[in-house]
Amino acid sequence: MIEMPSQIEGKEFGLYQLEQKLKPMGYSIGDNWEYDQGYFDYKIADDNGYQYLRLPFEAVDGQLDSKGCTVKLMRPFLLSHVFEGGLDDHSNISNISAAFNQFQEPDQKDGKVPNQYIEIGKSLIKETEAALL
Repeated sequence: MIEMPSQIEGKEFGLYQLEQKLKPMGYSIGDNWEYDQGYFDYKIADDNGYQYLRLPFEAVDGQLDSKGCTVKLMRPFLLSHVFEGGLDDHSNISNISAAFNQFQEPDQKDGKVPNQYIEIGKSLIKETEAALL
């Protein structure tokens, strides 16, 4: 993980309005969210795992699943999920279980971010700042 200081850090937005600005830019709300915090993810690449620019946020007024929720953006960071080669740890599961658990677990949930993605991340932060500020 590499933190990416930004002018958007600490800024508050309506969650709906934030989604309307970020989704057309390629961001999606990450799967791992709770009622008081979550992430917008921008997938930079998917070679040898996945490289993301992640914009964490927390609810400051309401819960994320409620209408009119206001969120505060936290410090963005680059994240790399590196997958191991070969079979998944759960390769001996049944077909029924496989239908629900079809994705391989990352070997390193917080792998080293390759250098070429750091500059891309900086550029994406600038574009995001321009869109939001």
